Amino acid sequence: MAGFVDSTVQDIDNRLRELKEEVKRLEAARSALVGTRRGPGRPPGATNRRTTRRRPGRPRGRRGGNTRANQALELVKQKPGVTIPQIAEALKIEPNYLYRVMPKLVADGQVKRQGQGWMPA
Repeated sequence: MAGFVDSTVQDIDNRLRELKEEVKRLEAARSALVGTRRGPGRPPGATNRRTTRRRPGRPRGRRGGNTRANQALELVKQKPGVTIPQIAEALKIEPNYLYRVMPKLVADGQVKRQGQGWMPA
């Protein structure tokens, strides 16, 4: 009985090995026909390693220090009553960005709104 079980397990292992090789061949053929991506998500073998080095301590693409907020605050101090479109034009940026920056300056107590314009607090 033990010999039968051992030979059956060996037969199953051999068949699985054959099927795995067939799967590899079929996947290679499919990739050659439609490309390397099999669907959504990462392709097989992709890793989560970074390909570039970053400087530690600073997020990529950020200058830090609330630069636009500081620039807007300086303009408000220089020209009390200045409007958001005027600030945007002076800073050469889109006004919609300032509609997020200015309320933060209000919350910090650095500026206040007076009609359409902004004044130092």
